[in-house]
Amino acid sequence: MKTNVREKLKNIAAALISFTAFLAFWHFGTDGTELGNFIPGPLPVISTFFRTFVEPIGGRSILGHMGVSFTRVFTGYAIAAVSGISLGVFMGWNRYAAAVFRPFYEMMRPIPPIAWIPLAILWFGVGETPMIFLIFIASFNNITINAYEGALSVDKTLMGASKMLGANNIQTLFTVILPASVPAIFAGLQVAVSVAWATVVAAEMVRSSAGVGWLIINGQLINNTTQILVGIIAIGIVGFLLAVAMRGLEEKLCAWNKSST
Repeated sequence: MKTNVREKLKNIAAALISFTAFLAFWHFGTDGTELGNFIPGPLPVISTFFRTFVEPIGGRSILGHMGVSFTRVFTGYAIAAVSGISLGVFMGWNRYAAAVFRPFYEMMRPIPPIAWIPLAILWFGVGETPMIFLIFIASFNNITINAYEGALSVDKTLMGASKMLGANNIQTLFTVILPASVPAIFAGLQVAVSVAWATVVAAEMVRSSAGVGWLIINGQLINNTTQILVGIIAIGIVGFLLAVAMRGLEEKLCAWNKSST
């Protein structure tokens, strides 16, 4: 236990040193230099970031813009999680389902989410729906492939033992295949949440009136580099918090898997 605490403290110290070194490099690289004419230093950017908690930009505080983006991500991500896990596990469990759905899925998977932006606008118009659709597409691919690989790699001995004990196919699916696929599913969920966050930022930069992506594109339009960097910081903070939340959830729900390794 003490070793784990000591290791965590070392990791925190290393992260603080790295972050401080980055801020120092940024400060001295822009303080009184030619680069400083194009990029503001860390002090005005950080002070502006905290000031935007009470001073709105485009009618919203920085927390309001973060909340708008997070709501879009959560909606599309939740839909993708339910449908992606269902389809992936179903394909891994049933070879006929894999024969039907996998060719189409493999054809669609290499297409980047951003490529769907023109079609999303044409299909759904301007508003929240096209952005949620793009987040769904971005998340669905990663979740489905991991759920499929997880279900496909389940030990056949366990499945056979389940059937020998009298379980039918549906019972085997829910008591053996799905629980055994959880680690792989969470791996896909973690990748998907990062991709979803990057996608919503890109979508907001194309067509939006609020959100952290809008902060960046609006800063570009008014030639406000500080606002652009504030938006970038907001993106990094929310992305980091989402990743930490997913890792924490995995540790709680997959503790049995970690303890056995």
